[in-house]
This record gives sequence, C-alpha cells and structure tokens, in this order.
Amino acid sequence: MTTALWCLFATALIPTLLAFTGGFLRHKELGKADNKNPRLQYAQATGIVSRAFAAQQNAWEALILFSAALLASYIAGVPQEKLASIALIFVVARVFHAIFYLADKDALRSLAYLVALGSVICIFVMGA
Repeated sequence: MTTALWCLFATALIPTLLAFTGGFLRHKELGKADNKNPRLQYAQATGIVSRAFAAQQNAWEALILFSAALLASYIAGVPQEKLASIALIFVVARVFHAIFYLADKDALRSLAYLVALGSVICIFVMGA
C-alpha cells in the first residue's frame, strides 16, 4: 500500500477515535453514555464533550474531502512519491486539529484546519 493510502486509512481512524473519546467523556460528565440516543445526549453536553462531538463531525467531513482529492490524484496519474509528503502533512494537521479541538485552542485548531485544507487543495491541483 502506498503512503497516501496509509494516510487515508489513518484519516479514517480519526473520527472513530474521537467517537470513543466522546463516549468516554459523556460517561464521565453525564454519568453514562446513552447509546440509544447519543445525539440527544451530545446536545445536552457542554465543554470538552461537546467539542469532542464537534471534532468528530469535522473529522468525517475532512475524510470526505481527502478521499475525493486522493481519488482525483489517482485518476490523474499523479506520481505516488509526490503525493506522500502532502498526504502526511494532511494527517498530521488533522491529528493536531483534533487535539486542539479537545483542548479548546480555537486559533491553533483553525490553523491546523487551514493546513489540512491547503493540503487537500494542493492534491487537487497536482491532479489538474
């Protein structure tokens, strides 16, 4: 498997890890994690629990953009060695995005988001 595909795999794990984190934090803050109605429980949550849910939702959205960019680059025949470093930058930025989201560091979170978005744009442009 290429570096870019490993990066796609890692990116796909981020929202799942955030879901587990959110469930743990819901249990800690609200006394239990309601798996029958988790979205209603998240709506009642505050602080880090609310941020964990928001980070998870944002991670799913980023996964879609990254997947589309990689697909476009593969169709266009972009050399894998050119994609590797940009894909790694994307993953690192998304990991930091999640960390900064949980830590309530909004300016750093926005910076990480912009770096990841710039990576996606770069991948699309490489395939153009």
